[in-house]
Amino acid sequence: MKIDKNTVVTMNYELRLNDDPEVVDSGENGEFNFLFGHGNLIPGLEKAILGLKKGIDREVTVQPAEGYGVRDESKIIGMPRSSLPKDFTVEIGLPLELEDQNGHSFPVWIAGVQGDDVVLDGNHPLAGDVLHFSVQILNVRAATKDELSHGHVHGPGGHPH
Repeated sequence: MKIDKNTVVTMNYELRLNDDPEVVDSGENGEFNFLFGHGNLIPGLEKAILGLKKGIDREVTVQPAEGYGVRDESKIIGMPRSSLPKDFTVEIGLPLELEDQNGHSFPVWIAGVQGDDVVLDGNHPLAGDVLHFSVQILNVRAATKDELSHGHVHGPGGHPH
């Protein structure tokens, strides 16, 4: 069976960023399972593995526009440290949820501290990075009706919701 929409893919992967040989993320021993074609992968990786079969290994390079996006400097804002709770510990890389004037929430992460301001970044932490994946396709199977209706993979015995 080939990878296509509505298939469940089991794969191993390693991720490297830009020209750095260090592995920054990995999924081994068949632990990474996902429902293909339902927004569970970044677009560039999904395009690169479409049509592959069990047993195929592939090196994939994904440019920022097809990965986590191009960095948008307008998404970097300063927030007075005094607007945070007094017992809040500022930790670089910590994700937060903010609300705009209309009550819509959006994710940011703490990118730094400048004077009395905490620098918040609304870009994905990997925005702007070229992603280099080494993937091994371990299995491809048809998704079950429950998996399709829920939009994600279920393990053995189903998935309690």
